[in-house]
Amino acid sequence: MLTRAEQVIPHDQGTPARLGLVARDIKLSHSIFALPFAILGAFLAQPADMPRGRFAAILALVVVCMISARTYAMVVNRLADRRIDSDNPRTRGRVFASGSVTPAFGFAVLAGCVAAFLAATSLFWVFFGNAWPLLLAVPVLCWIGAYSFTKRFTFACHLFLGSSLAASPVAAAIAVCPGVVGLPSNFPPTQLAPGAGGAIWALAGMVMLWVAGFDIIYSLQDVAEDRRQRLFSVPSKLGVPAALWISRAFHAGAFVLLAVCWRQDPRLGALFGLGVALVGVLLVGEHAILARRGKEGLQAAFFTFNGIVSLVVGTLGVIDLVAV
Repeated sequence: MLTRAEQVIPHDQGTPARLGLVARDIKLSHSIFALPFAILGAFLAQPADMPRGRFAAILALVVVCMISARTYAMVVNRLADRRIDSDNPRTRGRVFASGSVTPAFGFAVLAGCVAAFLAATSLFWVFFGNAWPLLLAVPVLCWIGAYSFTKRFTFACHLFLGSSLAASPVAAAIAVCPGVVGLPSNFPPTQLAPGAGGAIWALAGMVMLWVAGFDIIYSLQDVAEDRRQRLFSVPSKLGVPAALWISRAFHAGAFVLLAVCWRQDPRLGALFGLGVALVGVLLVGEHAILARRGKEGLQAAFFTFNGIVSLVVGTLGVIDLVAV
């Protein structure tokens, strides 16, 4: 029996139905992997004297930018890979690969995402005098959209994906106060928290290695298909045992950088330190499940553990910062 994603829907079905198919296919719920880090980056960058109402409005725009950018990147991925996906038993039910939704509709969704992203970034300039989000909007969209093509020529595609998500805390910080990452800002340096910039960059590095590590795990599902289609991934090019060790090394590096983030900003206290320890336990548990259960443990290792990691870091970090 075909799943709902595999049932071909007539192209004349209404726009809401097709939007629903696309939303389910790109798994909007997976925004949880990056959104908590963006929110934490915003709180880290918040100047001491920024009014609460202004910060709340900026934070709302950050969320809009995150959702529209993530949706854009995922739709680019599904469109770029629709022929590859249609030749892979695991992915041939995806909406563009199966024909459930036409590529033309997908490009219309992309246009809507780009318009929403550009509109939201322009509001930082209009209402808060911060032009940097708008100036960087097109480069950011190009960067996060390019990931979908990297597996055609390099097994560093996992790190490229990691860098795309690692941009989230940095971009959110720029939206709040560009000066915290060294860009010209309306806020004097005396209003910036000591160590906030270092914490944000360390957090971005942590996200890059963490995402690259779990993307290698995710690609274990398609080792044979990647080799058959001559696509690049660490498991397909270096083998599964080597891939698992590289993933472990990336996650060990991510843990170290998260600890560095904690020590950089004095506002991050014992609660965030507990979060760092919990992340270490979760990452070890993730790899222990893979070592014990192999691919059968992949769903728990990939989705459950990594979703908890992002929530732990984002939630405990924000609580520590608000409590100061």
